[in-house]
Amino acid sequence: MRSFFGKYKLFGLVLFCLSAVIIYLFYNALQPKEMLAIYQPSMVNPELVDSTVQYVKKYHTVADFSLINQNGETVTQKDYDQKIYIADFFFTTCPTICPIMTNNMVDIQNRTKNDAEVMLLSYSVTPQIDSVAQLKKYALEKGVDDRRWNLVTGDKKQIYELARKSYLAVKDDGDGGPYDMIHTENFILVDKERRIRGFYDGTKKEEVDQLMNDLEILKESYRD
Repeated sequence: MRSFFGKYKLFGLVLFCLSAVIIYLFYNALQPKEMLAIYQPSMVNPELVDSTVQYVKKYHTVADFSLINQNGETVTQKDYDQKIYIADFFFTTCPTICPIMTNNMVDIQNRTKNDAEVMLLSYSVTPQIDSVAQLKKYALEKGVDDRRWNLVTGDKKQIYELARKSYLAVKDDGDGGPYDMIHTENFILVDKERRIRGFYDGTKKEEVDQLMNDLEILKESYRD
């Protein structure tokens, strides 16, 4: 009897391992895939959303735009066609959260430097100060790769409306001035269909790490 079991010991071991692999594959196949939310204006803090779109519950996308980057080139939504991108709002003379946010955006730039699927986009909330020359100086100081990251300036009304009607990420300053705004620390993850897929505190490393994790989930969704 002992010799019988000895004879089939290897066969039994192989069968056990094969069964374990099959069970593992079935288990993984049955697990729901991670998916990111598609943010609508109604899901976001109303302070960050223009009153005209606060109650929109579906089909929200980032609007078309036409602005000027740090190289004096016109940048439009077409430059981000079929790209995933991370957007934020800043100004070059900001002494508080902007330097931290920019450093973290540089970190994202470096972590995605070999990924042609991902781009970055930073809007100035003080376009009257942030001229092309000022943006170029800032870009050079911070190590911006202008092949993949545009710092843009231009018409203040357009930037204001993009911030509050499209990206849902900037507060009205409440002083009654035309298109005056207070930017937040938000980084915004936008998918290839111009939909918002996440908001992250751009001053916190752990939130930037979460953004990078969500970026991988989003990229994976395009491979299915």
